[in-house]
Amino acid sequence: MTRTSLYVPGDTPERFDKALASGADAVICDLEDAVAEAAKPAAREAVAGWLRANSGAPVWVRVNNRPDLLDIDAAMIRSLVADGIGLAGVVVPKADPDACATDFGGCPVMALIESAEGVFKVYEVASVPGVVRLALGEADLAADMGMMPSPDGLEMWPIRTRVVVASVGVGLIAPCGPVFTDLDDTAGLAATSESLRRLGFGGRSVIHPKQVAAVNAAFTPTAEEVAHAEAVMAALEAATAEGRGVALLDGKFIDAAVIRQARSVLARIPDRSP
Repeated sequence: MTRTSLYVPGDTPERFDKALASGADAVICDLEDAVAEAAKPAAREAVAGWLRANSGAPVWVRVNNRPDLLDIDAAMIRSLVADGIGLAGVVVPKADPDACATDFGGCPVMALIESAEGVFKVYEVASVPGVVRLALGEADLAADMGMMPSPDGLEMWPIRTRVVVASVGVGLIAPCGPVFTDLDDTAGLAATSESLRRLGFGGRSVIHPKQVAAVNAAFTPTAEEVAHAEAVMAALEAATAEGRGVALLDGKFIDAAVIRQARSVLARIPDRSP
C-alpha cells in the first residue's frame, strides 16, 4: 500500500531526485496546478526526460484535465509506455468518468475527486476500467461547493466516507487522503492522518518532504497491532489444523470480521504490502 504520495512541480526537475529519495512511497510529478500556464510545455518535457532516465521508479504523473491539454499529456504518457518506460500511473485531477477513460497506454489511473461532479459520480468514476485508486482533493472541492471547512474538516467527513465506500464497493485499494497544508503543524498532520486511517484511507498526499515521516508512521501498523493480528492468524491456523470451526484468542471468539481486520493490518506492513 502506498502510504505517502509526494507532489513535486513538473517544472522543477532539480527536485525530482530529492523527492524520490525523500522516503515517500511514491512521487507525483505535477503538470497541473503547481505549474504556471506558460511553463507547462517545459514541465511536460522535463518530466518525460526524467522518467526515461528513471524507468520503473514509483512515480505518477498528474495530468491536466482540460480539453486543450489532456490529449497532449496523454500522448506523452503513451509515448513513454510505447518505449517501454515504466511508471506507476497517471493521476487525473477533477476526475470525471470521461477523463478517467482517456487512453493512457494502459497505465493505471488514480482518480482525484475534487469537484461536486466527481463526488456525485464517484461510483461511476471508480468503475472506469483502469482506475485502481481514488484520491481526495479537498481544497478544490471546498471551493467548488462553496464550503468553508473547519480545522478538523468535520464538514468533509460525509464525502470522505463516500470515497471510502466507493473504493471498497468496486474493489479498489484504499483511497489516498487529502493534503495537509500547514507545513509547521506536525501534530495536526499526524492527528488528521490517524483519523483518515481509522476511516479507511490507505495513505495521503503530501506537499513537502518534511511531512513524509509523520504520514508514513500514521499509516503503518504499530508493533502491538501487528502482534495481535499475527496472534489472530495463528489461532485460526491452529483451530483449522485441529478441525475446529471456531477459534479463540484470550477468551474471545475469532470470527470472519476479526480475521479480515487482522489481514488488513498485516497488509499495511510496508514490506508485505502489494
